[in-house]
Amino acid sequence: MIEIKTSKRIEVVDITDKVREIVEKHDVKDGIAVVFTKHTTTAIIINENESGLKEDVINVLERLIPTNAGYMHDRIDNNADSHLRAILLGNSVVVPITDGKLDLGTWQRIMFIELDGPRTRRVIVKVIPC
Repeated sequence: MIEIKTSKRIEVVDITDKVREIVEKHDVKDGIAVVFTKHTTTAIIINENESGLKEDVINVLERLIPTNAGYMHDRIDNNADSHLRAILLGNSVVVPITDGKLDLGTWQRIMFIELDGPRTRRVIVKVIPC
């Protein structure tokens, strides 16, 4: 498990190195790593860890699903936009393991997306041999 402490309402955090450490602790030559967030207002994606792109992701999410747009769920806890954004992005990724290492592309990184922070979050990593 990976614990993440976010500091902003919307934040993109690279967790690749932490996932890699977990994978390397397992003696799995070939398999998959499932990276999953149990929170309904967070997401996991694979993309490039470039500051401009991370800012673009946040800006696009804010344009697609604006805050305080009259969502029904906001009557409960005023974070419907966070839930809806998480639905678009998804809560998990699967990464191949080849020769005991994450088999990511040159620029690919595993990114945790906080959508209702700041909070302390947990990400589950399951390493499965094939």
